[in-house]
Amino acid sequence: MFRTTTAITRRAAAAAIARASAHTARSMSSLGMLEEPYALARAISENGSRGCVTFDYEAKRMIASHASLEPLADYLNNDCADCQEHEGMFFEVGAGSGALMGAFVWNTVRGQAAGGIRLRPYEDVADYVCDGLRLATGMGRKNAMTGLWWGGGKGVIVQDPDSDFQDPTYRKTLFTEYGDFLTSLRGCYIAAEDSGICVDDVDIVFSRSRYTTCISPELGGSGNPSVPTAAGVVCAMEGALQVNGLGDLKGKTVAIQGCGNVARPLMRNLIEKGVASIVAADIDQEPGLGNAELARQEFGDKVKIYNVPMGDNSVLFEDCDIVSPCAWGGVLDDDTVSQIKAKIVCGAANSQLADPTSDHGMQARGITYVPDFVANPMGIVNCADEASGRVGQLGTIEDPSISSRLGRDFEQSVFNCAVRVLEKSKADGTTTPEAANSLADSYLTPHPIMGHRGKEIIAGLVKDEWAKQ
Repeated sequence: MFRTTTAITRRAAAAAIARASAHTARSMSSLGMLEEPYALARAISENGSRGCVTFDYEAKRMIASHASLEPLADYLNNDCADCQEHEGMFFEVGAGSGALMGAFVWNTVRGQAAGGIRLRPYEDVADYVCDGLRLATGMGRKNAMTGLWWGGGKGVIVQDPDSDFQDPTYRKTLFTEYGDFLTSLRGCYIAAEDSGICVDDVDIVFSRSRYTTCISPELGGSGNPSVPTAAGVVCAMEGALQVNGLGDLKGKTVAIQGCGNVARPLMRNLIEKGVASIVAADIDQEPGLGNAELARQEFGDKVKIYNVPMGDNSVLFEDCDIVSPCAWGGVLDDDTVSQIKAKIVCGAANSQLADPTSDHGMQARGITYVPDFVANPMGIVNCADEASGRVGQLGTIEDPSISSRLGRDFEQSVFNCAVRVLEKSKADGTTTPEAANSLADSYLTPHPIMGHRGKEIIAGLVKDEWAKQ
């Protein structure tokens, strides 16, 4: 039976998302919608169960499928910094679950958009939409940076506070509906596992759609991609240490925010590398349950672990060599960065910067920040391998697609990409996010066979009036 990894309040989670989207905050009157995200679901329901906003290449604008969504299109065209000519965003309200389901597609020049499905609460329409847009862009750049022939996409489901999202029966309905939604998009977006869902949920999606990865090993998939993701973060840390002339991980001190599926194998890897100490924090949960307890059971006194309330970022301020955000996004802002003592920030969490256009003063303070999509690509690499078969045993790095990216010889290995980004930042006098975005965008070259396919699929969905079916 599924058990959620976080027992947080909706208000606390919404506050975290609000920080993550602070730079795009706008009055909801500009959207013509209420403040909570299910206002978008009601706007969609005025015309049936579906709606979309897609990019019109002649008009150079986002175009809404229905009049009720035109305020959203206006917001994207005029006020949303996260909207960067995204090829499309598609929404459906589940008939049985009532859930607001979304799929966000950025750039598919390298192939079908690919990225995980996440389930979480949101404060308002802008928080939801901007998070989906930003995550899709990050996935596109991540895929390009690591040499995958995939584009940028993300699935995002709004966690309804009035539904029992932990109930297995509800989840089966929800992810069955998401699978049907995914199939209806004809393959312009390939789904996987992300925060708030597990392999069992992805298997339900897979039962209704072939456009799915990270399914269970029993079904021929690779399962949870956390182990290779953690191994990649270690490689990125080593790259940052090298660029700064700080040697290797042996004897270093590391602070980790989060004790979840990526953080625990990260701890394991760091201990094997001989770090001097690790301190970690995770949010308060029911007694005896949760990620922090799992970490205590595995590592004992090898890792100092704290439980903290949601929104407590104090672990980032530890006196250590490396800080590793591996929980919620949006934790790096002007306030938190001003209190960081570490010389390196390198973690697995997506969208770590509250404002993706700024490093919030890290470069000015002498802090080396490894952008998230540079440090955490190994999960999507693991997913990408599924369609091409499995070379080695699960849980190993025998697959050359995995091992090459965790090594030093492959040009687009995690270590080499981290070094290249940090050296480019120094040479160009730019922040590391600017250097990473520039480098990733330079890799956005057309897929040699199917570079046009994603746009064609979306054009077909618009032509066939997908949103009115």
